[in-house]
Amino acid sequence: MSDQETLFKRGLTRLFESGELKVDYAGFVRAFKLQDGRLSAVLDLSPNMVDAASADQPIIKALAGTLDGVTDASIVMTAERAAAEPPKLKIGRHSDPAANRAPVPGVDRIILVGSGKGGVGKSTLTSNLAVALAGQGLRVGLLDADIYGPSQPRMMGVSERPKAGEDPNSILPLFAHGVTMMSIGLMLGESEAVVWRGPMLMGAIQQMLTQVVWGELDVLLVDLPPGTGDVQLSLAQKTVVNGAIVVSTPQDVALLDARKALNMFEKTSIPVLGLVENMSGFICPKCGEVSDIFGTGGVKAEAEKLKLPYLGALPIDISIRIAGDGGRPVALGDGAAAQAFSALADRVVELAKLDQSS
Repeated sequence: MSDQETLFKRGLTRLFESGELKVDYAGFVRAFKLQDGRLSAVLDLSPNMVDAASADQPIIKALAGTLDGVTDASIVMTAERAAAEPPKLKIGRHSDPAANRAPVPGVDRIILVGSGKGGVGKSTLTSNLAVALAGQGLRVGLLDADIYGPSQPRMMGVSERPKAGEDPNSILPLFAHGVTMMSIGLMLGESEAVVWRGPMLMGAIQQMLTQVVWGELDVLLVDLPPGTGDVQLSLAQKTVVNGAIVVSTPQDVALLDARKALNMFEKTSIPVLGLVENMSGFICPKCGEVSDIFGTGGVKAEAEKLKLPYLGALPIDISIRIAGDGGRPVALGDGAAAQAFSALADRVVELAKLDQSS
């Protein structure tokens, strides 16, 4: 915390104790920045503080103006005003998943690739599946919706910043390995963090779906963030989605979280095309022995139990990691790992009814 922020918070408390402010706002300062004489502060309030805040804001701005080095101050107070009567909601109730869903112009099919937890290889699978589908002659798009951890730019070997189209509000996607792609990571520095709340996340997803000039696509694969949060819900409520693929490793802990992803798709009325078992076995490059580091067969058993399609197993293979880090997905080649992704693409084409004649 900077010295100026400390003085600002102490001043808020002092004005409250003297009776000039109705609330001690010191604990509600969520952002504080002083640059070139301009101070910007955000106070994130609870709903019952809204009325007091409207009267107190000029006093707080005047306090900010007394700090050394401040020539101009912007004080933003955020809060949702509480309704006169609380809405009568059932706890855990979802809004109608089919309400206001819209297709993405020019995109025939949208398939989400999700997982209940991180670290199961979902993004690696998505990039390789996209390349494998493109290799079958399909027009494929790839949207990296993992806003907090975008990895598709590195895996697809692209780093150019997207440009605006003829319409200045449109965004031109990038093209790599036969795949049209877009990621929030292309608009940020590689080590720059995204520090956003839910509404900003959902706004970014809608922008990348509706403002990107995707062109004519047979299928758009969406690499979801792990879990069952804002991005998944925004896509389910706002976009016509044709199916979802759930990725898990074989062990019980990963399957516990995969079940939550399946439950999310069920609640949002998105059909599950099938389950994929990733990191299913490690083949020793020296002796050829297979080691089931995370177990094996767990995802297949779960698919059979739930009467869902089993899309196959993918191995732990160092070539997959090297290819992803190098920006050339292993599915571009013709080795055993590439063949596994090709077989997965065949199943997806069949289950999603993708038209290869276009």
